[in-house]
Amino acid sequence: MSRDQALQRATDYFDSGELRQTLAQRVALATESQEPAQAPVMSAYLHAHMVPLLESLGFVCQIWPNPVAGGPPFLFAERSEADAPFAVLSYGHGDVVRGYAAQWNPGLEPWALVVDGDRWYGRGTADNKGQHSINLAALQQVLAVRQGRLGYSFKLLLEMGEEVGSPGLREVCELHREALRADLFLASDGPRVAAQRPTLFLGSRGGVNFDLRIHLRPAGHHSGNWGGLLRNPGVRLAHAIASLVDAQGRILVPGLLPASLPDNVRQALQTIDVGGGADDPQIDVDWGEPGLSPAERVIGWNCLEVLAFKTGNPEAPANAIPGHASAHCQVRYVVGSDSANFMQHLRAHLDTHGFSDVQVEQSGPLMEATRLDPDNPWVQWALASMERSTGKAPALLPNLGGTLPNDVFSMVLGQPTLWVPHSYPACAQHAPNEHLLASVAREALALMAGLFWDLGEQGAQIALACRAVR
Repeated sequence: MSRDQALQRATDYFDSGELRQTLAQRVALATESQEPAQAPVMSAYLHAHMVPLLESLGFVCQIWPNPVAGGPPFLFAERSEADAPFAVLSYGHGDVVRGYAAQWNPGLEPWALVVDGDRWYGRGTADNKGQHSINLAALQQVLAVRQGRLGYSFKLLLEMGEEVGSPGLREVCELHREALRADLFLASDGPRVAAQRPTLFLGSRGGVNFDLRIHLRPAGHHSGNWGGLLRNPGVRLAHAIASLVDAQGRILVPGLLPASLPDNVRQALQTIDVGGGADDPQIDVDWGEPGLSPAERVIGWNCLEVLAFKTGNPEAPANAIPGHASAHCQVRYVVGSDSANFMQHLRAHLDTHGFSDVQVEQSGPLMEATRLDPDNPWVQWALASMERSTGKAPALLPNLGGTLPNDVFSMVLGQPTLWVPHSYPACAQHAPNEHLLASVAREALALMAGLFWDLGEQGAQIALACRAVR
């Protein structure tokens, strides 16, 4: 019984074709959470595919109804061991975005796993069926080598609504806080920094959307008769936005900025390269907060983006001064920002700069920013385990540039959060031709087997030390 045996079993599992076969069955289920008619298919994903597997591994499974009316159910599975010194919670989501079958390349389709060289195409291969399938397969191999005993208790929460904003996730975690109690959260979602580089991230940037509107008059008026006499709402709104963010993308509202960029975050980002892939856009080196590297700007700092701007009738412009204009905007932000008061900061700034005629209103819920301290003992343990398994120095991201519902696990449940992604930046997540790289999947199986093995060897000591300092 050895670690090497567990890693070998994990790669053998891939080489035998079992991962490919299992993932093909899961991809075939069109679990589109944006389509209410697919509710029976999403239920089948839990009952027909996940529950039998988990029960075969010794888990006790429960289907929890969603506390939010109309929301999809949750699967909670727990594998308890007598006298287990600590517990681990994992997570995944079985729902996917719409298939958009007509937009896929010839020979490809969202609901069939198609292999083309290193690429495994199909909706959910990267987000998130492939990722939690890898993790459960790795756990299965470790259990086999350890003769059915991990040395810790393992819990899994699987949701079916992540792609529609995780309705009920916060409420179900609050309701079942005791059942979900654990010393460590370990899961997989999102991309690596690059396909060849194993990655660990500790949280995600938060996000909040807001609308700016200016309504000056009920209708448009002929520009020849009234041009130069009537305030133009498009011009007014353009200048209002320019007061929030300058011509080079630098935020001009102090209340929208983080307090600082911590030294250990800056240090972790020194080895992170952003972009450079064949399908990546060219980075604008002079855009955003001056004095920061590209990695610091997208991972360690805040940004304000204009996602849509409308005045008049852009599809068929008329010779008329519009009566109103609107813009849909977004702030992506990191830990240390005054997110609870973003709307007040925007309102005060606009008033101070003479734009009291511009309305500001939050659009949708605010997703909190999270970040586990890079100096946390669990972080150093995970990095060492990943390097031992792969022979590669992993990338450490203090947080993703994007947003995940990590705040539920880190803030509601109070758990240290480790995310080990198995996708890569050009995976076409949420787009036509979504795919998983077979080479990454094979490496990820061994990497996760190493983490699950090392938890049984070293996890109790780390859990005890972390409890002592809470």
